[in-house]
Amino acid sequence: MNAETIRSLIEQGLPGARVDVRGDDGVHFDAVVISEAFRGKLPLARHRLVYATLGELMGGAIHALSLKTLTPEEAAERESGIGNR
Repeated sequence: MNAETIRSLIEQGLPGARVDVRGDDGVHFDAVVISEAFRGKLPLARHRLVYATLGELMGGAIHALSLKTLTPEEAAERESGIGNR
């Protein structure tokens, strides 16, 4: 498994999402996913949406996936530093 494949699967499952996936060992990955689909959802529901895009790969080919899930507005706040005050 590689980061590019995971990114592609998440983007296919969450159209319009911006996804950045990193992981050098082939089994442990970190992902930042920015999507309108997360609006109004708690973190657990957001993570479930992402996991659903990966299906049976989770717990198999993908041993661990650390997620940061944001709406576009939350991402903009982080980039501008507003959310860090």
